[in-house]
Amino acid sequence: MADAPPRTRHPILRHAPLALILVVAALGAFTLRDYLSFETLRENRAALLAYRDAHYGVLAAAFVALYVVIVAFSLPGAAVASVTGGFLFGLWLGTAFNVIAASLGAFAIFWAARAGLGRMLAARMDASDGALKRIKRGLHENEISVLFLMRLVPVVPFFVANLLPALVGVKFRNFALTTVLGIIPGALVFTWIGVGLGEVFDRGERPDLSLLWEPQVIGPLLGLSALAALPIVIRAVRGRKGP
Repeated sequence: MADAPPRTRHPILRHAPLALILVVAALGAFTLRDYLSFETLRENRAALLAYRDAHYGVLAAAFVALYVVIVAFSLPGAAVASVTGGFLFGLWLGTAFNVIAASLGAFAIFWAARAGLGRMLAARMDASDGALKRIKRGLHENEISVLFLMRLVPVVPFFVANLLPALVGVKFRNFALTTVLGIIPGALVFTWIGVGLGEVFDRGERPDLSLLWEPQVIGPLLGLSALAALPIVIRAVRGRKGP
């Protein structure tokens, strides 16, 4: 008796994870913006610090879990969460928690998109001829460099940098590597802002996130972006000089 062909999931089930993320993201944009804010953090700072001192491990685990949910469902408040990491846990542990949580949330979006829409689009690109296939081939030849650029260039939204790679069929190991390493510089900056957040609140002010665009901050990020783009430039130049 011949083996039965492998069963495939119904298309609705394949697309359900990404659809759920998009629905929750849309609802969260309208319902949670006023709650996941610096004002909420200011009002609850004393309670959070007291709980941290009494139950450090529990609060750290809860913080990471909440941050994963925020990133995975693209909810408002990712910047607030990053700053909160520095406020509650200091520069080094805060940065570690921020990077771990943001990476896990990014992985969740990647797999949700890859399971349905991403797999379908990647198959169509492989089967296509002409410009679309050349674009995919060029992307795969420079996959790590492009992924690093998406993480390091400040104008690329985090959600786009999580979703787009899954839709064009990049390798997960490259996505994971460039995500973890690529978000470290930005995580350090946000966490550093959070370390001094108590003094900012004491002055009755809001944290100044425009610091991200100061030359001493944006300069190194642009320098790292240029390094990430260098392999692409070298391959392009070699291609023009080739036979």
